[in-house]
Amino acid sequence: DVQLQASGGGLVQPGGSLKLSCAASGFTFGSRAMSWVRQAPGKAPEWVSAINPEGDIAYYTDSVKGRFTMSRDNAKNTLYLQMNSLKPEDTFVYHCTTGGAGEGYWGQGTQVTVSS
Repeated sequence: DVQLQASGGGLVQPGGSLKLSCAASGFTFGSRAMSWVRQAPGKAPEWVSAINPEGDIAYYTDSVKGRFTMSRDNAKNTLYLQMNSLKPEDTFVYHCTTGGAGEGYWGQGTQVTVSS
């Protein structure tokens, strides 16, 4: 079975940083584009970023460009999202997903709360 276990979320003050991780298993991680998608309760999900299988090309939604960096370690089957200069509007559950647009499998996500 495909498993996507996101971790690293928590409470951080505005301007702070967090690094999310996603441990993947049950598929050939190194052959799959991956994405981060975030969602607030009762609202539609918002695509955040995507990375190609090789890990050398990444894309970001405008609201996080320059602040977030997506990366992957295929040898460890792990996906990352480094989040800097966090804002209250970054408060969501962040989900690790297969595919470049969240079109595949989703994990349970990890909560990121940005508040003073």
